[in-house]
Formats: sequence, structure tokens, C-alpha cells
Amino acid sequence: MVHCLPKVSVIQDKPMLPSTAAVAKDEHRPLAFDASILGSESNIPSQFIWPDDEKPCLDAPELVIPTIDLGAFLLGDSLAVSKAAEVVNEACKKHGFFLVVNHGVDSGLIDKAHQYMDRFFSLQLSEKHKAKRKVGESYGYASSFVGRFSSKLPWKETLSFRYCPHTQNIVQHYMVNWMGEDFRDFGRLYQEYCEAMNKVSQEIMGLLGISLGLDQAYFKDFFEQNDSILRLNHYPPCQKPELTLGTGPHTDPTSLTILHQDQVGGLQVFADEKWHSVAPIPGAFVVNVGDTFMALTNGFYKSCLHRAVVNIETVRKSLAFFLCPKLERPVTPAAGLVTADNPRKYPDFTWAALLKFTQNHYRADMKTLVAFSKWVQEQESNNKLIP
Repeated sequence: MVHCLPKVSVIQDKPMLPSTAAVAKDEHRPLAFDASILGSESNIPSQFIWPDDEKPCLDAPELVIPTIDLGAFLLGDSLAVSKAAEVVNEACKKHGFFLVVNHGVDSGLIDKAHQYMDRFFSLQLSEKHKAKRKVGESYGYASSFVGRFSSKLPWKETLSFRYCPHTQNIVQHYMVNWMGEDFRDFGRLYQEYCEAMNKVSQEIMGLLGISLGLDQAYFKDFFEQNDSILRLNHYPPCQKPELTLGTGPHTDPTSLTILHQDQVGGLQVFADEKWHSVAPIPGAFVVNVGDTFMALTNGFYKSCLHRAVVNIETVRKSLAFFLCPKLERPVTPAAGLVTADNPRKYPDFTWAALLKFTQNHYRADMKTLVAFSKWVQEQESNNKLIP
């Protein structure tokens, strides 16, 4: 029987050392995720098969999440602002997910951002490896988690960019440096997409501030100088989608995720003790709170467990913009969110420290922030013992 509840254990699949990556393989099958080959394979390599209690529910009921008209909110009508803040507050306390429409992002830019993905992911694996992510980094091309973990590998490949609003053409320069001049326009397109997402994220942060009873500028100022990530997700078809997951159950360690999924579908959210699907809506962004923002709100807003499933028929693509603070800026909640009834839940930390933790010490899951908080406290204790 396939169970549809998340596994509660926080035991981690340890990061693999580079020397062991070549050893962890099926007897007749190298440990590699080549989408051009595996998409038509009926024998799924064991590293991609998930335990029975974590296998996907392909018929999950749909989750009804609220839709925020960002355009109406930005017009400043007091009734629209009040209603949007109320709806967002309720959603973020419950599961942290909502939809945004009338966001002002050009539909042609979104369409091109999806189309351009084909240009990169249709390359031979050896070509994609020119931009291969380095150990300990969160930017570049990743072929599943091959080489990093030895089991429960996701059925996907990704290309991630670092985006800093005050670093000119950072995405474009990255692509030219690693893929050559032929990818200059590719980099320029995703630079433009990041700039659009950064603008939308700041507007959403204004709404989130109001929803928590803070000044509209509070979180906007905090994230004005951000160090964010854009990730292109490519999920090939899988001949046995009931055995594997495109992305395993996790919460985002980042602050805010703005996701645009194609019309294939595959996003699932764990709410009310069961998995639900989030149906794609043309023109809408799916927004969810991450662990860092949960810490910024002192736990008032929730970073919710979610995952992605794959299918047997077609590729699924999505674009995820992860808003993150400036690397060394202290993450600490507003004074008004710390009360006698709601004392401090997490220690102060920096995004740089949490990023390092998730890249080098811990595989993001439903307990990332709890495990990280314990790790921070242990580091502080160890430092005090050093004379």
C-alpha cells in the first residue's frame, strides 16, 4: 500500500563525498541523470525510487488557495488593501501558499522564459555540464542530486542563477562565462525575468508587512538589497511515475518563492494532514513563504511542506524565483512579533549561514529550520568553549 503522509523522521541522507559518487550505482547502470535517456526507460534506477511511505499520490485532491489581485492592492484602495491583507494573513498562518494575479509581468516575457528552457535542457548532458554546479554552491546546472546524495534522488534537472539587484547583468555574465557567446541572449532574457520577479517580490513584501500589522515598507526595506536565486526546473517524463518524485517533500529554506508552472501540473502541498495538488492557472504566480521568512515573522507565518510529482506523458517545466536576504544581514523578527504569548522561536542567523547549512550539511526537508536552529546553537556553544 502506498501511504500519502510525509515521513516524520529527520534522519538525513548524508551528502556524498566526490570519491564515493562513482561507487554508488546500480550494477549495470552508471549513476547519472540523463533526461534524454531516462525519460523512456521502464527500469527506474534504484537511487530514484522512493520508500513506500513517501511515494507520490498521483490523484491528490486540489487545494483551494486564495487569489490576490496585486493590481487592486497597488492602487491603494483601502477596502482592497484591507481585504488582501486579511486573506494573506489567513493563508500564511495556515499553510503559507497563495496565488497572485494582475502582477504586471508581461505575458510575453513569461512565455519566452518557458520557451528558452528548451534551448538549454535539450543540449547533450556533456554540454550542460559546462555550467555544472560546484560542490557547496547553489548556482549552476544540477543533474538531479547525483553526486551529492545516494538515495531518494529527484526526477529532475535544474539550472540556477544568482541574482543581486545591484549587480549589473549578473545572470547574463554567468551564462556567457560558462556557456559562451551563443548564450548571451539567453542570459539577458533571464536577467530581465529576475528583474521582473524582484519587483513583484517587493510588492508582495509590502502586502505581507501590512498583513502582520507592520509598516508597508518594513519588509521592502529589509529585502531591497537581496541575494536571490532563479531556478529553472525541468522534469522529464517518467515511465513509472508512481515510484519516484520530481522534488521530494521539503520546505523552502529561502524567504519567499514566486513560482510559475506550465500547464502540465505537478505541484503538491501538504495541508490538513494530506497531500493536495495545486492546479496551474494561466497568468498566475504561486507564492509561498519559506523558512527564512517564517523566522522573520517569529513563526506567525508558516513555511509549508510541498513536493512535485512527475508523469508518464510529457515534460513539466517551472520557474522558481527565491527571494533571499542579503547574505550577511541578520535575520531577526520585528519587535512587535515577539510577545509574552509568542516568545522568540529561532535564534538570529544570516542567510549565508542557512545557505551553507543546506548546501553542505543538511538535505532540505520539513524540519530544516528546527535542525538549523539546533546547529546554530551548537556552533555558538562550541565557540564559547574556545579560549
